[in-house]
Amino acid sequence: MLVADNVVKAFATDAGNAPALRGVSLGIAAGEFVCIVGRSGSGKSTLLNVLSSLLTPDAGQVLYQGRDVAALSARERDRLRATDFSMVFQMHHLLPYLTAFENVLAPFLSTIRPVSADKRRKALECLDRVGLADKAERLPGRLSGGEQQRVAIARALVTEPRLIFADEPTGSLDGDTGRHIISTLGGLVTEGISVVMVTHEPAYAAMADRVVEIADGLIRGEARTDARNTGV
Repeated sequence: MLVADNVVKAFATDAGNAPALRGVSLGIAAGEFVCIVGRSGSGKSTLLNVLSSLLTPDAGQVLYQGRDVAALSARERDRLRATDFSMVFQMHHLLPYLTAFENVLAPFLSTIRPVSADKRRKALECLDRVGLADKAERLPGRLSGGEQQRVAIARALVTEPRLIFADEPTGSLDGDTGRHIISTLGGLVTEGISVVMVTHEPAYAAMADRVVEIADGLIRGEARTDARNTGV
């Protein structure tokens, strides 16, 4: 479904260009949970941002369903991120003055048209999938950190994406809550949704189908896990 082919990415610094990715190739299949691990500065978040089209590679290609994402127009890339791709960040980025339900509806609130009844039903269904239908009318300030992150996952699901990119989604959560969030993400693969997640926690990585280790901008190894056989 998604393929990175010999991707190179560098960032300008006062000392010159600093390479972040040095020729990375990686494929993501439909309905696969892939975890990218590595030390701080290894290039894992840069790789996630390139895969999700937030960054454009300096060389190489990212192909989605056979199409070079960088060759798409800005409008086509925006549409891709609004339909097929969704992001979940370490900080949930909920709007504090909107209820959980309204935050899930946020992807549809940028137009002048009223939100349809269909989309409103979908938002409630997504909240129900993450176990928060009974807290739909609560403001973020009345939700725990884990609940706020689950609202962010519901918001990512409401557009019915084919891929979800998660960047350290458990970074600010305690261990039990973090495992619940990873389990929620892992459960999406049974519906054919692919999940690509960055983490520095080995225990969370072990809950994915495949772990990809990156160091110094290069993939140093890949390993399959038995997560699918343990209910994730």
